[in-house]
Amino acid sequence: MLISGVQKFTVLDYPGKVACIAFTPFCNFRCGYCHNSEFVLPEKIEQIKDSFIPENIFFNFLESRINLIDGVVISGGEPTLQNDLENFIIKVKKLGFLVKLDTNGSNFEIVKNLINKNLLDFVAMDVKVPIGRYGEFYREGAQNLAPLQNNILNSIKLIMNCGVDYEFRTTIAKSFISRDDIFEIGKMIIGAKKYALQNFRKGESVLDQNFNNSINYTPSELEDMSNVLKNDFGIKLIELRK
Repeated sequence: MLISGVQKFTVLDYPGKVACIAFTPFCNFRCGYCHNSEFVLPEKIEQIKDSFIPENIFFNFLESRINLIDGVVISGGEPTLQNDLENFIIKVKKLGFLVKLDTNGSNFEIVKNLINKNLLDFVAMDVKVPIGRYGEFYREGAQNLAPLQNNILNSIKLIMNCGVDYEFRTTIAKSFISRDDIFEIGKMIIGAKKYALQNFRKGESVLDQNFNNSINYTPSELEDMSNVLKNDFGIKLIELRK
């Protein structure tokens, strides 16, 4: 599997666990607010490809972390675009580590296969926007939008009912996602166990620098939306992330 970067230690990215993160290159979405543009844009991937980490080096590192960390987060880019993702996860689990997958849910059959083979311990799915707006982010465009929308909705249903621990999450700012949009997403994940609202963070690595002009929701606005999501859509836990 292609590994474009590694974060050796995190207590934030796998809830309740100490983990490392293996990042993968390439993505089928183009989210302007993305902070990992170097793993998404082909021209930036080309610039860093010589620094990709060979699998054997990663697993040597991982063996040195046995009994020191609990798990491995596989993030991106979009990890389900990696042809040998399954074999990579099998190797990780053979060393006794838990595996968390970060995904946009676009490759339903791959996520389903990994879950059915008991290879995932936690799934975090980004729900970008209401289902009708996904064409704004999808690299393959409007002509392939219907299959994508079906995959997104099927992934949500699968994740909510498969028995694997999970969370949904949405990056938000007033300039690109409205209060009504958030409630439309609430309808998509009605009854979900956990939903994280992540305020957009400005930075030099943001894919579209115009997003750095975005205005975030205030804490009181976030709290108000959180209450509506709980009361009207039965979402059990809302986590507000800065």
